[in-house]
Amino acid sequence: MKLFQRLLVAPAALGLLAPLAATAAELNINDVSSYSSSRASKKAKRARSFNQFSDVYPTDWSHQTLSKMLQRHDCAPITNKGSMTRYEAAALLNACLENVSEANDEERRLINEFSSELAVIKGRIDGIEAGVGAPVGDDFSTTTKLTGTTIFLVGSADREGTTKGATTFTYKTHLDLETSFDGSDLLKTSIRSGNTTAADPFGSSGNVSLESTHSSSNQLQTNTLFYQFPFKEDFTITVGPRVRQDDMLGVWPSAYPSDSVLDVLTYAGANAAYSLASGAGAGITYQHDNISASFLFVSEEANDASDADNTGTGGGMLTSQGSDDITTQIAWVGERLTVAGVYTAADNGNILENADADDYTAFGLSAVYQLNSDAVLADWFPTSISAGLGWKTPDNENDGSNIEKERTYSFGFLWNDAWHEGNTLGIGIGTAEGHRDDVNYDDPMAYEIFYQITVSDHITVTPAVFVIQKSNANDYQGGLVKTTFTF
Repeated sequence: MKLFQRLLVAPAALGLLAPLAATAAELNINDVSSYSSSRASKKAKRARSFNQFSDVYPTDWSHQTLSKMLQRHDCAPITNKGSMTRYEAAALLNACLENVSEANDEERRLINEFSSELAVIKGRIDGIEAGVGAPVGDDFSTTTKLTGTTIFLVGSADREGTTKGATTFTYKTHLDLETSFDGSDLLKTSIRSGNTTAADPFGSSGNVSLESTHSSSNQLQTNTLFYQFPFKEDFTITVGPRVRQDDMLGVWPSAYPSDSVLDVLTYAGANAAYSLASGAGAGITYQHDNISASFLFVSEEANDASDADNTGTGGGMLTSQGSDDITTQIAWVGERLTVAGVYTAADNGNILENADADDYTAFGLSAVYQLNSDAVLADWFPTSISAGLGWKTPDNENDGSNIEKERTYSFGFLWNDAWHEGNTLGIGIGTAEGHRDDVNYDDPMAYEIFYQITVSDHITVTPAVFVIQKSNANDYQGGLVKTTFTF
């Protein structure tokens, strides 16, 4: 899900930045704006309400550094107070480079961060200037961007009072294909593969489930498939046969990275409300100035209508038999502070009204605050603080089956450039499962600490340690080393 910064500063790459800056400076901001919209009514303002491409947030270092650069060199300021697309950021950076005779370290880092977007923009403008208007032959689409991530994961988890757990070496590969047909829309296809078994302690149903794993027995699987487009002035519509809840939200209210260590700490503290349900779905988001509002649904069994007699799984889309999640979110996005409230109703196709842990309503309140990097002792304080609370109420409770009201929360702290430029220190604390009001219930917790080391522009190595408790009083502790390749 969702806002982990790619810190791509490495000493070996610094020598390449100067010629790149010179190339980027040749671009023209007017041409960029013209390309990004074929109609006057589809300019950058509409693209900014575009959730998938809106991946530069006011809490990101790149947004803040770009804003400072524009002020320092008297360039056009950032008029949008919310998020912007990476291409919008690259266009602003390109325009400002015309006024820069020599880039400082921060500006070089920005050039490196948006090098891919600058290259794509230049390629498109070159095509326009050459009169190229359509793809030729069977060439790969010039409007499609392919990005990928591969993770090597070596780790082990021990259970208290038993023998040590075995060390495993697994992987996950994630490929994203993003296609735009008119410069303002998005067709996204994501493909995943991984070899972690679901029952492994690190797997999706394991006792120490990690975010950076995938169970597909080395098979490629379509993980995401949806189409997103702007509607009128401030609205974005998303629809698809394979879409996840957070793909349709206007805001993800946490800066704590979703691919850190423990999966349970990646839900902005509201684990039931931000369930990340996946299936067929549709949603609409309104974004204007500091306000964002989203309404969406996900039908997890929309591809299966076999349960016509209510005897098994499957029930179609938005039916009484089908498993449907409906979510509403409203958020305020400021320069340093983002706050979001969320409500989710999930029915799990429970038409017989049995006690069902997946038939519930849930609320959440989450926030992220970006600290002032220029403050006194700023190096000692986190770059960002993320926190969230969640409440879950089953429609039909059963104390004997632990289907009861629950509370969850989490805190995430990040120190960017910790001890070395480009590296990140992270600490996460939160509920290991929903806390209940049962007698003698010990409120199990989860803790993790990681240190992401930037090796090169596209490689990071992240050692981490963690402790996770379970309601049966068994604690698990362990460590891992994660190597991430981005391309």
